[in-house]
Amino acid sequence: MLMTRERRAPIRTLRGWAIQVLQEAGAIRECEEHGWMQDRADPHARDRADDIARRDPPAGVSADEAAAEVREVLDSIGDTCPECPD
Repeated sequence: MLMTRERRAPIRTLRGWAIQVLQEAGAIRECEEHGWMQDRADPHARDRADDIARRDPPAGVSADEAAAEVREVLDSIGDTCPECPD
């Protein structure tokens, strides 16, 4: 029987790629109710995301540029959802 492997959807921007890496590493999560990204404040997940970015950057992007984009995206995400009540 022919088996096919599911492909990931193509990422169109470097920022989108960085968000995907952060989600895979567990460094960020999505608010279930509103969809906002939230920083999980997990230093080990941040390290994993940095390792992924350096090991497997997107085509045409250096490892340093990829890691810098991951850090920049992470710095732009807060730890709470702006729409959730306190």
